[in-house]
Amino acid sequence: MKRVSQASSPAFIAVGRSLKGLTTVFAWSVFSLASATLYEVGPARRYVSIGEVPWESLEAGDVVLIYCRDEPYREKWVICREGTEPAPIIVRGIPNKSGKLPTIEGIDATTRSELNYWNEERGVIKIGGANSPPDCLPKNIVIENLDIKSGRPPYSFTGRYGHTEYSSNASAIYVEKGENITIRNCILRDCGNGFFCASGASNVLVEGCYIYDNGIEGSIYEHNNYTEANGIVFQYNHFGPLRDECLGNNLKDRSAGCVVRYNWIESGNRQLDLVDSDHSHILESPTYRATYVYGNILIEPDGAGNSQVCHYGGDSGDTDRYRKGILYFYNNTVISTRAGNTTLFRLSSADETCDCRNNIVYTTASGSHLAVTNDKGTDSLTSNWLKENWTKSHSNPEAIVNDLSGNIVGAEPGFLDFDNQKFGLVAGSACVDNGGDLASAVLPGHDVLRQYVKHQRGPGRYNDGKLDIGALEYDADTDEDGIPDRCELRYFSDLTEMTPSSDHDGDGLLDWQECVAGTNPRDSLSRLAIEEVRMTGGSEVVLDWLSVAGARYAVTFTPQPTKHAFVRVAGHIQGTPPANTYTLPLAPLREAYYRVEVEE
Repeated sequence: MKRVSQASSPAFIAVGRSLKGLTTVFAWSVFSLASATLYEVGPARRYVSIGEVPWESLEAGDVVLIYCRDEPYREKWVICREGTEPAPIIVRGIPNKSGKLPTIEGIDATTRSELNYWNEERGVIKIGGANSPPDCLPKNIVIENLDIKSGRPPYSFTGRYGHTEYSSNASAIYVEKGENITIRNCILRDCGNGFFCASGASNVLVEGCYIYDNGIEGSIYEHNNYTEANGIVFQYNHFGPLRDECLGNNLKDRSAGCVVRYNWIESGNRQLDLVDSDHSHILESPTYRATYVYGNILIEPDGAGNSQVCHYGGDSGDTDRYRKGILYFYNNTVISTRAGNTTLFRLSSADETCDCRNNIVYTTASGSHLAVTNDKGTDSLTSNWLKENWTKSHSNPEAIVNDLSGNIVGAEPGFLDFDNQKFGLVAGSACVDNGGDLASAVLPGHDVLRQYVKHQRGPGRYNDGKLDIGALEYDADTDEDGIPDRCELRYFSDLTEMTPSSDHDGDGLLDWQECVAGTNPRDSLSRLAIEEVRMTGGSEVVLDWLSVAGARYAVTFTPQPTKHAFVRVAGHIQGTPPANTYTLPLAPLREAYYRVEVEE
């Protein structure tokens, strides 16, 4: 559907008490969290440089806040400590008022002298693998809200061996090993690999990041993302093009339990390269044989390397290691503007299978330029929209492509505005209400519940009981005012009363914001509002707010709303009407501002 302008429709709709009435928690006599410690880095803070933080002695619950400044922080470090699930170690950037993230730059970076770790040349920030602090398996680590850049040749840094050049496969964040690792809302750019995760990692979440402009000129071995973990989820990320003349893939992965959902992935040699591991604990994982790719927007520009969008199976040549399982590929929107041929899948061997359903696969070239598969394996198509005159394969007329049921062909799928990359559906599109049932094997854990919205947002997918084909569900907006008809007609008799600027109940929230919040725009008592804030035991803050069924909430925080944007400290909180109660560690600051928001 058409959205209200970006200025009026931020990533999270601020509801409850807005800037003129923020809920403020004053921890007058409490400046630390029980055994946890806050480290503030930046101008006019206790620590001027990142290197002043005692990284070698961080404990569970410790929080490092890095404040945005005009100049980048030219520093690098390792995190080799253990948090716990209820008390992770958090490294959090604090953006300035305009939302600019603090920048960590690898060029001429220095490292705290108390840190001593190997593979310094492999990343700007490293997790796991150190002499000092003593080596361990890092656990429960969160890195969020940082712009991390410039770890690649010819750039160099000063480390334990003095002046050192980065390796070609250096990354913005290099995870050598770790358990329960979250990378959230970071920008990863201008490195060999944007994000690199080695086989010693498990339960990794990459969420809401912008990963682009990585790679090494003339090399196929460095990528925007290169990961091999025992359990990894990518969601709400924007993967942009690699650096010019760089030949790597966009998202390359060798993990067990790989889930790629609700992302925007544009350009690269291939958008997705899902291949084999050479580590027994991954190969033997029961999740190695099933890979889930759904709700993504995949864009293949003209001239962008390989003409294949998704490679699944293996690339080592040792077919015993290949995935030999099922790629569940569903409710994606695939766009190719190549003038020549486009191939949707390459399956590496006869033992790979793809269950392909409910996808839009559109090429600007004539349909005969679109092939489903390259050669091997078995592809089964159900309820997809495909460019008319598509073919099974450009290279093997005997390729196994099972055209099962419900597939639709056409010249155009019915996008809102193709030229401006608005790939939502218009009224009357053949894709509306024509999605088929999902494979039973993906339910309930991998149902299509959300969708990607430009950029790095993952609102709930509208559910009218009939699944549409593609990544974006149609939501009727007849008068094109950015407000769904279903919201307007629920509370008003026609589509003229609710406008992008109307506030019928005068409660300070616009009608369309109340639509997002699930509250009644004609009743000032129906609102999302913080009812009570209290501290417990001097180490926790408890927020109570009015809530509605079906909504998801986030709690955001800022130390100073006049100087710094709010950042999320908790999210994906399900509504439990009539009220929600949520407890989180009290920010050990003299003054902290919390805001409850609705996740669209």
